[in-house]
Amino acid sequence: MIKVSVVTPSYNQAQFIEETIKSILSQKGNFELEYIIIDGGSTDRTVEIIKKYGKKIKWVSEKDKGQADGINKGWKMATGDIIAYLNSDDAYEPGAIQAVVEFFKKHPKIGWVYGKCMIVDENGKEVRRFIKWYRHLLGRKYNYNKLLTENFVAQPTVFLRRKILDDCGYLDIKQHLVMDYEYWLRIGRKYPARFINKYLARFRIYKKSKSGSMFVQQFRDELNTAKKYAKGEKWPILIHTFNFYKIIISYKIINRFL
Repeated sequence: MIKVSVVTPSYNQAQFIEETIKSILSQKGNFELEYIIIDGGSTDRTVEIIKKYGKKIKWVSEKDKGQADGINKGWKMATGDIIAYLNSDDAYEPGAIQAVVEFFKKHPKIGWVYGKCMIVDENGKEVRRFIKWYRHLLGRKYNYNKLLTENFVAQPTVFLRRKILDDCGYLDIKQHLVMDYEYWLRIGRKYPARFINKYLARFRIYKKSKSGSMFVQQFRDELNTAKKYAKGEKWPILIHTFNFYKIIISYKIINRFL
């Protein structure tokens, strides 16, 4: 039986983390689940909530060097054949892990996958449907040069085989906003991904979240990261620069009027 390890990094997310936990522990299918929470020393009710689930969760609560460091700690503890991380304000859709397991079984040469992802607000209401539709359209067929022009991979939907960690290492702890995109570019040339045409997760965006409050810096960091991995290729960076301004303007309009 395939073993799937999911890591949740957390810090003071008592408002959302129980929904995240339930969405993972309720996954059913032909797989063994290992769930690990790495808490950065929360001072709210986060640890109290985690303790409710007893031995169903492996967890630690201690200061760390940020989100990427917490994820790396969890990945190093993980013993699964398939590895993922889900932030403490996001959630999996029912049947997500089983869909991933079935896909990996049918495609043994594929190293990592991603799928469709809804965007919800702090109350769980779906928002930004056009952005969701646009990313699904862009990401249906994986292409590395296209990934250099724009990040179309929805992080909560990503699952990867352990061999990628063994071969390519872990997240860059110096990255605080685009550790996921940096990793996709690092692994994506050697290990092309595949798209699963199914809703696998819900990504939550709200004013206090990184994506909600620091989106300008986030997309600037994505552009700089793409430049690092483009290896002198000019056209992907020219397109990414255009996309940077396009998405910044779009987000500012959305935040102002919606």
